[in-house]
Amino acid sequence: MLSRQPVVHLARSFSTTAQVLKNVSIIGREPIKFPPTVTITPTPTEVKITGPLGSTAVPLKDYMKIDFPVEHTMKLGVSKSSEKLQRQMWGTTRTLISNAIIGMTEGFTVPIFLVGVGYRVQLEDDPRGTTDGGNGQRLHMRLGHSHSIFVPIPSHIKADVPSATKILLFCKDKHLLGLFAAKIRSYRKPEPYKGKGVFVGNETIRIKSVKKK
Repeated sequence: MLSRQPVVHLARSFSTTAQVLKNVSIIGREPIKFPPTVTITPTPTEVKITGPLGSTAVPLKDYMKIDFPVEHTMKLGVSKSSEKLQRQMWGTTRTLISNAIIGMTEGFTVPIFLVGVGYRVQLEDDPRGTTDGGNGQRLHMRLGHSHSIFVPIPSHIKADVPSATKILLFCKDKHLLGLFAAKIRSYRKPEPYKGKGVFVGNETIRIKSVKKK
């Protein structure tokens, strides 16, 4: 008679590395290095960044912690990284602080290109002056419409027109710069058939091939 051998169940061991990384924000955990010309002053509700170009503040949630492990280096942490909302705000806030440091030291610049026959732009004085938050200048654009388009430049934006088809925008706030660039782009969005339109930065568009019958 055959004797039964005991069946041994082997439990597979899993590494805890995946679980640890799941509860950590890859962006948020990265330290932020800043130059000596920048001063960072944290409070329970915000972190103030002061640099050569001015000062700004980034709001902080009550569960966020700021530490300076070494000189000119800042680290951001949260109380419970296992909570999804805290992990999301961890990475978002770290990005906002990093952008604020760049904005207060060198600022942000984005080029805008007008591509199309007859597309032109020129920088001119705004007859309304600085009313409605403008800086006294406006963009006079011709984008293939039956009329010219006038875009007042906000006070926080600096604009330059080095050529008739190129605009250079400068701002200390990356978010506000993106909003104004998107506004200019909206007047003639790039279209995929002839490749015409207003292009922001290194934006490209794939030209669709025409199918022959």
